[in-house]
Amino acid sequence: MGSDRLYSKGRVLGFERAMRTQNPNVSLIQVEGVQTTKDAQFYLGKRIAYVYRAQREINGSKLRVIWGRIARTHGTNGVVKARFRKNLPPKVFGASVRITPSLNHVTNGRPVNPYSGFDHLRFTVTNAKQAASYYCTRLGFEHIAYRGLETGCRETAAHVVKQGEAIFVFESPIHPDSMQDMAAEIARRGDGVKDVAFTVKDCRAVYTKAIARGAKSIKEPEEITDEDGTIIMATLATYGDVQHTLIERKDYKGVFLPGYKDTLTALRYKDPLQSLLPHVPLQFIDHVVGNQADGEMNPIADFYEKAFDFHRFWSVDDKQVFTEYSALRSVVMADPEERIKVPINEPALGRKKSQIQEFVDFYGGAGVQHIAINTNDIITSVTNMKQRGCDFLTIPSSYYDTLRAALVNHNKVSKRPVIEDLDVLQSLNILVDYDENGYLLQIFTKPLEDRPTLFVEVIQRNNHNGFGAGNFKSLFESLEMEQDIRGNLTDMEQPSS
Repeated sequence: MGSDRLYSKGRVLGFERAMRTQNPNVSLIQVEGVQTTKDAQFYLGKRIAYVYRAQREINGSKLRVIWGRIARTHGTNGVVKARFRKNLPPKVFGASVRITPSLNHVTNGRPVNPYSGFDHLRFTVTNAKQAASYYCTRLGFEHIAYRGLETGCRETAAHVVKQGEAIFVFESPIHPDSMQDMAAEIARRGDGVKDVAFTVKDCRAVYTKAIARGAKSIKEPEEITDEDGTIIMATLATYGDVQHTLIERKDYKGVFLPGYKDTLTALRYKDPLQSLLPHVPLQFIDHVVGNQADGEMNPIADFYEKAFDFHRFWSVDDKQVFTEYSALRSVVMADPEERIKVPINEPALGRKKSQIQEFVDFYGGAGVQHIAINTNDIITSVTNMKQRGCDFLTIPSSYYDTLRAALVNHNKVSKRPVIEDLDVLQSLNILVDYDENGYLLQIFTKPLEDRPTLFVEVIQRNNHNGFGAGNFKSLFESLEMEQDIRGNLTDMEQPSS
């Protein structure tokens, strides 16, 4: 169904002048005669249009929206929070808007999202048994399934761990003459995330569309059956050597996937440490961040938009995220219902090598930089992870002095004032970001291996769908201190004129 003839009227509202300083390219748009809902869609008659595709024509000047989402209902007029590609001049506020939405996956006037969410992450590592044990011991995961020699697999061993709905798989080659490509990749890149798997409703349909739009096939759709049911799987390539496996689970009842057995049955063993260590209430994978080389962010974002029907949900550039030494650009890609979020980062030119470039150098190219795991109780999660021996970045005390002053006004006007004790947050090095609707709490581990590559973020959202833009400067400064200790905060080569 085309979208070039669908229009709606609206006007640009002030968004506290785009939060005064941080985001002058953000605004609210009131859409006339449109009844909005709490999710990221609005209605035009019986048709639903996704805001992220909208084009705005303001006073004859076309300003492209990078992303948009429902902020609140306003009678019969919906209010959409939108980020524009460039800063909005003051004269734009109050101006009339023509909205040209585009429909995506629409059936009988209703949108059909082919994605259900993240399915699991698969790591390729030198020693899967030890890696799985580390994540169980330090981060509070539980070992749930296994595939290896004991289950009839002669080439690799794979250990599956789970916490809440977050599932990680650690896989290693187990014979000198088998899986040589996997072994060579591990030798070059070190341990890392090889596969970011998505649960889908129709594997063949998603795969076929992606291939038709330029995606590279790793494995064609295959139906696999065991005593617990049937699944359909296919695998596509994305940035670097990372893959996306599409998994249609149907009514599969097994512990994980066909070929895997539950840990107690397969290994006849249960780790006694689990009952001795404090519980970590992590819930699900919030987002998975991919780092790229300079100049690769937009091509990768365009690939997700074209091949997977993702949209640009959020973005920042080097004018917003920078320190004395370095900067980055980032765009967050998301599926139509924003269950899957994939931030794409690239380094920007600075005096010193940024932490994005450090990752690319030590990983040998593009790859997954960090995994954000959602929790509804970050204080308990971080406290218990620390008791388990997990090591986090240290945030300067000056950050909390500034935060205390800023929150005095925020808590008076916000719909969701920060209720956590700031002294406790400071003692745990937890960061706070906020807007008029709510706030988020976040913290980052140090790299989980010897190479300064993969780390984990723990995040708690309180009516806030951002990614901590207000914390980027403090976070970057903390990361730069760690880089300096490693001897990697070095001068960047400047481009020749």
